[in-house]
Parts: sequence; structure tokens; C-alpha cells
Amino acid sequence: MDAFRPGYYRQEVNKTSWEVPERYRELKQVGTGAYGTVCSAVDSRTGTKVAIKKLYRPFQSELFAKRAYRELRLLKHMKHENVIGLYDVFTADLSLDRFHDFYLVMPFMGTDLGKLMKMQRLSEEKIQYLVYQMLKGLKYIHSAGIIHRILDFGLARQADSEMTGYVVTRWYRAPEVILSWMHYTQTVDIWSVGCIMAEMLQGKPLFKGRDHLDQLTEIMKLTGTPTQEFVSKLQSEDAKGYIKSLPKVEKKDLQKVFSTTNPQAVSVLERMLLLDPESRVTAADALMLPYFTEFREPEEETEAQPYDHVARQLRPDPGPVET
Repeated sequence: MDAFRPGYYRQEVNKTSWEVPERYRELKQVGTGAYGTVCSAVDSRTGTKVAIKKLYRPFQSELFAKRAYRELRLLKHMKHENVIGLYDVFTADLSLDRFHDFYLVMPFMGTDLGKLMKMQRLSEEKIQYLVYQMLKGLKYIHSAGIIHRILDFGLARQADSEMTGYVVTRWYRAPEVILSWMHYTQTVDIWSVGCIMAEMLQGKPLFKGRDHLDQLTEIMKLTGTPTQEFVSKLQSEDAKGYIKSLPKVEKKDLQKVFSTTNPQAVSVLERMLLLDPESRVTAADALMLPYFTEFREPEEETEAQPYDHVARQLRPDPGPVET
């Protein structure tokens, strides 16, 4: 058996060996994705429940190493009540030449929005509050020049990717992501929030496509066929050809689609669910819409320090980083 750091213990999770400090007890798997597994644990020093994420073979390639480094740097940079933070980083590996794995310790979220909605139909007040919290978090990360890209109903378990058409879970994916419009902006997140908000209001997904082309069809049943101006912005010739081949569809009136919904809520959706990303409302401007007035606390709508997107030379210290 390979030697590992004193003060650590070994446990099998999801058919992989976890080596963690003895302070973290009661490991239980709570989620898994393409790039890592997440366990809940109890921090014996504080008595609090935490989430520990182990990345799958983070140094198997340059791409994986950059992805792992990016996730670590982003988590360290974010300090906001509506954005997941980072408590600790550790590795059990004893030297740099044996440095194969590291673990991220984060706050434990006992549930996600999908589970909450299965348990109860959300009240108007709860929807206002939850969407306001989402927008506060988005304003913060967007102010640092960061795009979330994976907003849906179960955030912790979704895989990351390198700006592919499969970044966001399909039903919440902005049309420009589906169309492989590579230079997309932070408003991909606004589209996702609009889809989530609509689902909270209706109790069912707004766009439930079977595949990416069907997803696009479902979207256009509501937004109407794209204008020529929008099509001209697309980089993919295949996407342009596909859009031009579609039958013309008129845009629907959202106030009629959501006829039993608070008109102020529908006005929010009208600003978010626009086919042209350049026309969508920003997170900062969305916070000022009348629908959120009851919950607004402008002093809490803070911005982040600028984030340096250039990945500097990574020189990992194999020892644990205590925070």
C-alpha cells in the first residue's frame, strides 16, 4: 500500500480511494459528474457539515490541469453569500512527483431547487425571493467578468466543459449555446434564470426538448423565428442553414402564455427570454425591476474584485491549505 500523509485516513467512495484529513468524518457520496465526485462530511473541529469534491485525475492532461486550476482559483476568488465559497484545499500526496489528487472543501448545501420544487409548489413570495438571490449572485460573478454557464436545478452535480454546446443542461441552455455561437456573453446565464423562473411559476419546464434541435424548436415556438439580423451574427454556417430552413413562426405574447401569473413577473421573463443575447437584461438591471422591490437591499448587491483570467504558472504545494 502506498504511503500517505500522517493524519489522513483512506476510504473507498464510488469505487475510488479517498484520502482525507481525520478532521473530516462520516464521508457520504451526494453527487457525481464527469469530472468529480462530491461527498458530504462532518468537520470534527467545527461540528459543521461540509461538501468535499475530489476531481477525477486532475493532472492527466494539460486540459484537465487547467480546468482544475481554474475551478480552484474561481472558488478562492468568490466571496459572496449567494456564491459557493471555499473552506479548504488539501492533498494526501507527500511530494510533488507524487501529486496526483487534490480535494476542495466547500459549504454543504442540504438541497437544491429541483428537490425543493418536488416537495412543494412555490409561493409567489418564495419565487421572488429565490430569483432575487440568484440575480444577486450573478451580478457579483458577472462583475468579475465570469460566466457561470451551468445554471440549472442541480448545480453541484453538473459537469463543466470547454465552451461546447453541452455546457448547460439542455432545458436551460441559451439558444446561442445550442447554435455554437462561441463568443457568447454573460447573458447566457440570464436566459437560464428566465427558464428556471418560468419553471417555478408553471411547475414544469418551459422548454423540454428531446435533443438540441428539438430544444431549439421548442424555444422558437415561444420566441418566434429569429430575425435575419440575429442569424447574421451566428458563426456556424450549419446553424445559419438550419435556421433558414425552419418555417416562419410568430412570437407569442408572454402575458397571454402566463395569463394567470403576476404581470410584473411576466415582465421579468420578457426581459430575460429574448432570442438576441445583446437585448437581454443584465443581472444588475434585472435587480432593479419592480418585481423584486419588496426584497431589494441595494447595499447587498455587491460587486467582485476583478478576476485575472490568465492562468498563471501553477506551482502546487502538496501540503494542505487551511483557511
